Amino acid sequence: MGTGRLAAGAIALALVLVACGDGGDSGSVGDGKQKIRVAALPLTDAAALYIARDRGLFVKEGLDVTIQPVQQSIQALPALSKGQVDVIASANYVTFLQADEKGALDLRILSEGVRTAPHMMDVLVPKDSPIKTPADLKGRTVAVNILNNIQSLTLDAILDQQGAGHPVYRQIAFPQMGPALQKGQVDAVHAVEPFDSAIQGELKARVLLDGGSAPVQSLPISGYVTTRAFAEKHAKAAAAFKRAIEAASKLAAQDPSLVRAELPKYTKVTADQAKTINLPAYPAATDAARLRRLIELMRKQGLLKKPIDPATLLVK
Repeated sequence: MGTGRLAAGAIALALVLVACGDGGDSGSVGDGKQKIRVAALPLTDAAALYIARDRGLFVKEGLDVTIQPVQQSIQALPALSKGQVDVIASANYVTFLQADEKGALDLRILSEGVRTAPHMMDVLVPKDSPIKTPADLKGRTVAVNILNNIQSLTLDAILDQQGAGHPVYRQIAFPQMGPALQKGQVDAVHAVEPFDSAIQGELKARVLLDGGSAPVQSLPISGYVTTRAFAEKHAKAAAAFKRAIEAASKLAAQDPSLVRAELPKYTKVTADQAKTINLPAYPAATDAARLRRLIELMRKQGLLKKPIDPATLLVK
């Protein structure tokens, strides 16, 4: 995947939620919502969503799911709060936990998306960069998809464990990270798959640090989120969607080739590239204890002010 294609992806993945209408119900069955509108990022995080669609798991549950592509999950947050979409897939937890704390969103978590795994996200530098060790990142500019979010949270935790200083973060959307690194606009990028492998392949970028390493290994980083209003008003549909996603996540965990087959359908990854990229972990069930670990890390870094019991946010 060339950097031109990466840049073009930023345009192609522009938010299209305007097509979702005014937020009114588009179809109901009993107290459950038959049609569910889902905003999703073109990341490996959302693979279970597409597996559920293509394996008929939504249809099996009586759901008609429409998927709307977004470039950043934070872009879809207003649409979710207004009912213009019902669910956000591959939603980074940091943003949505913060929104819940601030009262901007009455958050409910339907299902986990992914947890960190080795090299499912990496800090990359140009092949000839003078940055040789993580300690060299101190004061350097590092691109992240969203400021004060899961990427800086996890990278700072890794650097803290190593006794290294923190970089300066710059917000650059994933599809634009390759061009930014190539042009020298940043010293490093913190890229997730499939952009991670694409940047390495096109620019011969060097992996400086594994973003899924200790102390953030197996950390929940994204999920399928909705609002309390939707979860309560459409309890049967919410439960059906949760079952379908968890069944798909179980398939993804058991047979990663299913994920690799889906990626070319909704990302810019080719079938050949999909064979080799590093995948995150797909949990078959949501674990409140693991989510608590994320919340504690957020509080330690000042990204949350109050303690949150994740069990109160989970849709049963």
